[in-house]
Amino acid sequence: MQRITPRQPNAYTGGTLDRAAHRRSDEGWVQSALQDPRSRFVLFWRGNALIETGETPKAALTSRPDADAPWVFLGLQDQIPVFAADLSALEDPHALHGGTSGAFTDMRSLTTLLPADDATILATARAMLHWRAQTKFCARCGAPTVPVRGGYVLKCTAEDTEHFPRSDPAVIMLVTKGERALLGQSHKFPIERNMYSTLAGFVEPGESLEDSVRREVFEEVGVRVGAVAYHSSQPWPFPASLMLGYHAEALSEEIVLEEAEMRDARWFTRAEIENHRELGFNLPRPDSIARRLLEDWMAQTAPRPAT
Repeated sequence: MQRITPRQPNAYTGGTLDRAAHRRSDEGWVQSALQDPRSRFVLFWRGNALIETGETPKAALTSRPDADAPWVFLGLQDQIPVFAADLSALEDPHALHGGTSGAFTDMRSLTTLLPADDATILATARAMLHWRAQTKFCARCGAPTVPVRGGYVLKCTAEDTEHFPRSDPAVIMLVTKGERALLGQSHKFPIERNMYSTLAGFVEPGESLEDSVRREVFEEVGVRVGAVAYHSSQPWPFPASLMLGYHAEALSEEIVLEEAEMRDARWFTRAEIENHRELGFNLPRPDSIARRLLEDWMAQTAPRPAT
């Protein structure tokens, strides 16, 4: 099948953050950067980021908060060290804004409004802080872990086992057959939204990405898939996924729902998708790779019938 080229970057990608991995193991440099008044911090509280509101929302980059909070060195932005700090242990974090106005906000409500640099920094920060919060103890022996290498490694205090950040790979795919696209409605979607989206699922151990696409589609809706073409990827830090986007070509049409997971699935024409509001259903949110997969397919010129 023909690969469909992405027309624009996915949300949370395209930023210019220099992750400066070579600095992480330089403890002296990291400690100096922590104390440097030029260094900036993005603050999180219970999953929400401190955002400067206004005509154009942006990440609130503050001085180091006066609190004993978990932190991670994210990298350099315009040669300035940038860290993330988690204030979730505080009942009221508002006194620690570092003098910056703003509010703790769910990033997902602002993604399409955030500059690419800010979105990249916030996505990295949220994923790393979530991993830190979930990896307080060694998975091998249960002893406490301590952060090293700028917070990018957690070391077991009993046996020096090192634990590294994780991203859960998930395939997400728009399945098409001719001029129709297969969209489904998961039980996880709020029923009042009546949203239809691309199918998705996590990659299993020992499985290629292409095989994962075929397995997930068959498991969820009973449709057989043949050719699979890569589209793009998107970090999705809610909490820690890497979405790997594909277009896939269906070999069969009959839908057999996995009712424990799916509420509904249907084949939609281009016209139905284009007029989804008039027909009473919604599409995936604009910042999602699901929406990119769908919009790029919609923008592709429909093949002319043979004469």
